[in-house]
Amino acid sequence: MAIIIVVAVVAIIVLWFVGVQRKLVSSDELCQNSMSQIGVQQQSRWDAVSALVKLTKSYNEHEYNTLVDVVRQRKDITRTSTAAEANTQEEVLATVSDRIRLVAEQYPELKANETYSKTMDSLNNYENQVRMSRMVFNDSVTKYNRIVRQFPDSLAAGILKFQVREYLKEVKSKKELPEINI
Repeated sequence: MAIIIVVAVVAIIVLWFVGVQRKLVSSDELCQNSMSQIGVQQQSRWDAVSALVKLTKSYNEHEYNTLVDVVRQRKDITRTSTAAEANTQEEVLATVSDRIRLVAEQYPELKANETYSKTMDSLNNYENQVRMSRMVFNDSVTKYNRIVRQFPDSLAAGILKFQVREYLKEVKSKKELPEINI
């Protein structure tokens, strides 16, 4: 009788452990998929930014060269990229986008250019898609981290070497908008 109880307890523990492992793997995959989606959308943003950088060349050679130097900092975001890498790329993209907007303000004929307008519309659309993907990623990380940190699942997570993931941070240029007094 004691053997049956011991076997039953061991079986329950093994089943629990396997269940937690499957839950962790599933949640980890969701995080990786979310990061991959950010990478795909950032690729589209980079394509739009590159087109805009080329448009600035005929208006301001110095600014064009500066933008090209900033664009060289580009790195692709993949499934295995960290939140810090994604944040860095988001900041680089924000810097380039802001500088392009400044050039357009200095050169109204650039701003009036139809290709510029269409590309800026595309860029704004891609920025919104990335913003949504970042929210999905952070939501996936919240669910994953909850499993990794809550007892008793944290025991299995520790044994299996699953670690807490970092959240994506808010981009500085987006949160430092000017205050509007009404």
